[in-house]
Amino acid sequence: MTLIDPEKADLKTAVETASSAERAGSSAIMVGGSTLVSNRDLDEIVKGLKEVVRIPVILFPNNLVGISPYADAIWFMSLLNSSNPYYFIEAQALGASLVKRYGLEAIPMAYLIVGEGCAAGFVGHARPISYRYPAIAAAYALAGVSLGMRFVYLEAGSGAKEPVPPEMVSLVKQTTGVPIIVGGGIRSGAAAREAAEAGADIIVTGTILEEASRVETRIEEIVAGLHARS
Repeated sequence: MTLIDPEKADLKTAVETASSAERAGSSAIMVGGSTLVSNRDLDEIVKGLKEVVRIPVILFPNNLVGISPYADAIWFMSLLNSSNPYYFIEAQALGASLVKRYGLEAIPMAYLIVGEGCAAGFVGHARPISYRYPAIAAAYALAGVSLGMRFVYLEAGSGAKEPVPPEMVSLVKQTTGVPIIVGGGIRSGAAAREAAEAGADIIVTGTILEEASRVETRIEEIVAGLHARS
């Protein structure tokens, strides 16, 4: 899945990126960012994306301003390792009625900040789970699944120096048995293949597309890496 941050891409760039991502094999476009504060910018980009792509456009909210009526679905996520209850239940309670009113498909997801944490960890008041302790990540993930969450997202953070290690991905997958999403630090087909072989079902790419001059080529490399899993 390709992640587009409305605070880092104008409408033209977002539309071009999404079109290239669809051609290259992305399964969906995620829209959101750790510091998004403008609902108007979000609505504009989501409406623009819906006009040019056929794959789903899924909201990836950092807060209530991350909800738009123009998307297909929303990751209804709880940041389980936040020290602030706002990010694991209060924002969800405030936003639930809006999600229902808009008719968005709510996809329950356990969201975990791991490694350095980056901006997402800072904004979400998270206690990032060290890569050295995969069992802790697995315990949090299992708690989320036991509460009814259908996906687990292991988030290294935008611009992470190192991706989530295979050992952590593998243990979380074995422990929960649900689809695992991995994001942050995956910049090559080889890294995507390693994550997939460890048990990742979905790879999220974002920062490499902001840095790349040829978006389609970079996504094709990631997709090829996923298909090359042993």
